[in-house]
Amino acid sequence: MWGATGVAGGLLADYLVDQYTSSQLSVALGGRDPDRLEGVAATFTDRYDGWDELPTVVGDATQIDTLREVVEQTSVVCTTVGPYTTYGTPLVEACIDAGTDYCDLTGEVNWVRETVDRYHDAAVAADTRIVHSCGFDSVPADLGTILAQSYATETYGSPCDVVQIYLADGDGSVSGGTLASFGELFEAASTDPIAKQTLENPYSLAPPGERDGVDPGEQTSPQRDRLGPGWTAPSPMAPVNERIVRRSNALLNYPWGREFRCTEVVPTGSGVRGAAEAALIATSLSGFKTAMGIDTLRDGIREYVFPDPGEGPTRAAAMDGSFTVRILGRGTGTDGQFTVEATVGADIDPGYGATARMLGESGMALLRGDTDSPLDGGVLTPASAIGAPLADRLRAIGFLISVGDASAGASA
Repeated sequence: MWGATGVAGGLLADYLVDQYTSSQLSVALGGRDPDRLEGVAATFTDRYDGWDELPTVVGDATQIDTLREVVEQTSVVCTTVGPYTTYGTPLVEACIDAGTDYCDLTGEVNWVRETVDRYHDAAVAADTRIVHSCGFDSVPADLGTILAQSYATETYGSPCDVVQIYLADGDGSVSGGTLASFGELFEAASTDPIAKQTLENPYSLAPPGERDGVDPGEQTSPQRDRLGPGWTAPSPMAPVNERIVRRSNALLNYPWGREFRCTEVVPTGSGVRGAAEAALIATSLSGFKTAMGIDTLRDGIREYVFPDPGEGPTRAAAMDGSFTVRILGRGTGTDGQFTVEATVGADIDPGYGATARMLGESGMALLRGDTDSPLDGGVLTPASAIGAPLADRLRAIGFLISVGDASAGASA
């Protein structure tokens, strides 16, 4: 795994050596500082039985030659080193050159668009899977959607025409690396026309030539819930998650149809109170985006508000928290309209503990060939690269994942 000396990377390494033994898995800790890597390795070998040693590999994230030497020694690279716009591209290129599968935590849609345009065809030709957004961005939304769609197709003979993703509740923190990536995204959008267009086009992660459709994109104002009672507010994660879900549909050859629509929102309840909370969230999010689009304000927020990349909670704190993401889908079968529901959640901090587990199990699925995907290579998404087996892996480690008819309550 790449980035073991950071907070997210350390949590990933901790999870893997806790969950698996050295007879089940070979883990190498990667980064640029050999002394710090050795210190991290010693911590884990002291803490866990069955790990007499953890090898380390050293490279420079900006130097592709050193990265090639690293990735040629492994089958799957899990990377937590962001911002990916700055540090991600050479590693992707090195993995494709070496035929090594790859997964990351990126939410930088401008960078995902770049890797799609530059490397998808090469990754297909190399039978190499480059899988983006394998953490809280965007496993719950992407995996929940494919579970809901598969259930709808199997039960009603038709996929859902529309899916709405709800950030239903959560208690946790956001990493310095995630916020740094957020800052990179807005800086790129303010200076780069392609990045700006990526954020404006709901289909910007679709294959070239297919970047248009019926979906208007993320919600920007308070609205009544179109699939249920109450009010909804815009979701800060919608610009990433919605585009990842649409890319999954495209990569899988549109099993949900080309008219499929997807929106992610924050539910705020019903009545005047629900409307007021939705308005407050929408106004706050709009103001934050405006501030992040202005150079001086963005620099100030980065310096004085955001934690530095690599900063984060203790291991114990990262195990606290919880999240629930609900996915409602509506479609029309032979017997009329139906509504299905999927839920993805865990009693653990979403931005750290749960994200480390989602990335770790994504990497394990790629390593073990535990996927139901028809795709052998390309710049992929969790749903298109791994699919339902990822849900089984996450259930096995305590995630709460269900799918069923919404009217009857979700069922496994």
